[in-house]
Amino acid sequence: MNFQISAELIEQHNRRERPGLMRAEASLRRELRRRKLNPDRVFLAARHFVVAVPSWGLAAGGTRFARFALPGEPRDIYEKLEDAAALHRLTRQNPTVSLHLPWDRVENPAGLRAYARRLGLRFDAMNSNTFQDQPGQKLSYKFGSLCHTDPAVRAQAVAHNLEVIEIGKKLGSRALSVWIGDGGNYPGQVHFRRSFDRYLESLGKIYAALPRGWRLYLEHKPYEPAFYFTVNADWGTSYVAAASLGPKALCLVDLGHHLPGTNVEAVVARLIRQGKLGGFHFNDAQYGDDDLSAGAINPYRLFLVMNELVDAAQDPAVKNFHPAFLLDQSMNLKDPIEDLIQSTEALHRAFIKALLVDRAALSRAQEKNDPALAERALKQAFETDVTPWLGRVRLENGGAIDPIGVFRQSGYRRAKIKERA
Repeated sequence: MNFQISAELIEQHNRRERPGLMRAEASLRRELRRRKLNPDRVFLAARHFVVAVPSWGLAAGGTRFARFALPGEPRDIYEKLEDAAALHRLTRQNPTVSLHLPWDRVENPAGLRAYARRLGLRFDAMNSNTFQDQPGQKLSYKFGSLCHTDPAVRAQAVAHNLEVIEIGKKLGSRALSVWIGDGGNYPGQVHFRRSFDRYLESLGKIYAALPRGWRLYLEHKPYEPAFYFTVNADWGTSYVAAASLGPKALCLVDLGHHLPGTNVEAVVARLIRQGKLGGFHFNDAQYGDDDLSAGAINPYRLFLVMNELVDAAQDPAVKNFHPAFLLDQSMNLKDPIEDLIQSTEALHRAFIKALLVDRAALSRAQEKNDPALAERALKQAFETDVTPWLGRVRLENGGAIDPIGVFRQSGYRRAKIKERA
């Protein structure tokens, strides 16, 4: 680890930008007071927003046809953590990293944890991988993993997940996220009921190995790579599985893992009601699981999802509500650090806007069956420009008012191109 973004550079930038930021923030506060909202209370809640970053999102992603390498991209997990630390230094909103095994396997997990700690980082949920074969793997996952007809393949997939848990314990993680590609491309290829029974049986062995305080996140996906039938294809299937396993099993909602027309915010509300919403993989999509920057296509949907989360967090009837937030996107054209900054900002923007919803007015309109006023309560919050508070939160937390501007000014990527040539 050589080049880093200096605190002095961030301070110089913030001194230049602060006067304009404070004027804009004062205008925002006046508008909120006019609406009878408490700016201090909203800002305090906004300051605590954080979201984890994925290790796989710190390098160039890939398409179905090719992967276009990014000059200066990290070559191993240690360099990925360097870039994650640079990101967090700029935003102060990305303190945790989610690892994917075996891609991020190291010989010394304790050493990796110590290295992350020196960088000011911790580890989020661990992710297993049984959707592709790895070098030296004894049995293939071509026709499935946790749901495979061959018990030996299922045992291999279960053993991998148990290994991921053990490594996660050494890293200080507290959760395991499981997504499988099991399913079929042709009618008759897979027995629907028996494949789901095998899924539950395999998950039961993984669930039994969870350490105290851990969570198991089940991720659903309607298609890809199985286009006719996917074993865990939707939130209902995911809920049935999580409910069957026990209280430590929860559902993970990926915003790109829904068919066109799906009301994702209603899915979120249903899972909240059942006490089974574990967390999110945030991204955006135009056609399917595109893994675009969060809020790039449909920022209003992102706001509506955040609205359900804030509503639940403020509802005393909703107990033990602590959903995990993780970015999950595939950077093919943008610099990964810049893309993660944009997604973090989009999520934070949606979160602050959700805090501005007049919940009393919204509730009255709902009870009176008044769709116009109900929509107005949401639109008024959504259309509020909260940009000043994005910069002010970063400023107060020690980050950069304009993180992309500082990132480019720093020459970080140019330096890493030289270091990682």
